[in-house]
Amino acid sequence: MSKSLKKIVEESREKNILEVDMCDRGISSMLDISGLFTLSHITQLVLSHNKLTTVPANIADLRNLEVLNFFNNQIEELPIQISSLQKLKHLNLGMNRLNSLPRGFGSLPALEVLDLTYNNLNENSLPGNFFYLTTLRALYLSDNDFEILPPDIGKLTKLQILSLRDNDLISLPKEIGELTQLKELHIQGNRLTVLPPELAFMADTCRRTPNHPRRTMTSPRRSAGSP
Repeated sequence: MSKSLKKIVEESREKNILEVDMCDRGISSMLDISGLFTLSHITQLVLSHNKLTTVPANIADLRNLEVLNFFNNQIEELPIQISSLQKLKHLNLGMNRLNSLPRGFGSLPALEVLDLTYNNLNENSLPGNFFYLTTLRALYLSDNDFEILPPDIGKLTKLQILSLRDNDLISLPKEIGELTQLKELHIQGNRLTVLPPELAFMADTCRRTPNHPRRTMTSPRRSAGSP
């Protein structure tokens, strides 16, 4: 572990610093960061733009996390223990290599923003309880491999932003009309030919982006993700 990372960990522990930023440090394993998982007090951990391929089960030790940012790594799978982060509000997993989400992933009672953009996910990648994430306000599923959107999407009644652009969607379920708080719906770059009539009732409150043929990604179109 580099001296700079060691210093970050020590300062956080000694000065009770709640936000830890380890963005773009060439980190390939969280287990190499000595003392990281003893920082149970921290509320924000940023590990974006690194070389991580996995997330260790020890992530559950950071029980006070509210913001966790893994944007732009090489993560292929997540541990079941990530659902133990009961205070987590913002989770950014954009631009990784996920092709599935772990069993129990929907057991995050405080999650408000979930970014899964630029992965290899589809409708079969979601665990059975995914749509128990009823506290979600923003869900980013763009640039994945979804052909259908499960009807259970209608259970996420607090959604204000739903981004589905650049997938392989051929239709949207009528249950999308149950998202009465939706303000933004991004659906460009799919194979949609018709939209469910239920969306007509949302015309006054929801800003929809038009559907265009799917584009081939040649370079990242989002540099920081959200949050």
